[in-house]
Amino acid sequence: MKSNKVISNIDYKNRSITSGEKITIVIADDHLVVRQGLRTFLELQPMFQIIAEASSGEEAITACQEHVPDVVLMDLLMPPGMGGIEATRQVKTISPRTQVIILTSFHEDAQILPAIEAGALSYLLKDVKPMELRDAICKAARGEVVLHPHVASRIMNALQNSSKAEKKTLLTELSKREIEVLRLIAEGITNAEIADKLFISEKTVKSHVSNILSKLHLSDRTQAAVYAWRTGIVEDQ
Repeated sequence: MKSNKVISNIDYKNRSITSGEKITIVIADDHLVVRQGLRTFLELQPMFQIIAEASSGEEAITACQEHVPDVVLMDLLMPPGMGGIEATRQVKTISPRTQVIILTSFHEDAQILPAIEAGALSYLLKDVKPMELRDAICKAARGEVVLHPHVASRIMNALQNSSKAEKKTLLTELSKREIEVLRLIAEGITNAEIADKLFISEKTVKSHVSNILSKLHLSDRTQAAVYAWRTGIVEDQ
């Protein structure tokens, strides 16, 4: 049999929820039926206290100013007023200790990444199961992240693409000759072989290798080879 014991000893920045103290929640969604449905379910959970509802981003900000909740369930689109992304940014400015969970129907990159950058801790879709939502709120109160699988995948892809783009940017610091040397390093050949291919001295090759490692912030030839393959410059020949 599951226990209904109130969560205790939840510690996170600047606050500790002691035994018997409930997690306070603001529900922000422009649809009344959604707010009512969430309230009905969450009020059945002994660890939660709904302290305010908001039908717009502006109302969510006001509620956070007045009540400083532990968690805000934030919809993304709340026309005609301020949307959830800007509201999240302002909520986090007003009350950094308040954790924002995006609860929405949208899982496109155009919404996900800006919401996370604005300060949202977690990102869930409205098809989330009730008990999963309950657990996500409890985790948010502890500062733990919960992401819908679709969202997590998109964030990982964005980070990988961003990392690759940053590495590509570093390549612009290399001279044409250094890029040639880097490509040959990626092929696994020695300095002497590189010198023969490029009709330069081995000493000059060593100088190019040293400059490449310095400009790309790498420590050895192996890292340089991996870098070359990951950024695609070997395939760009």
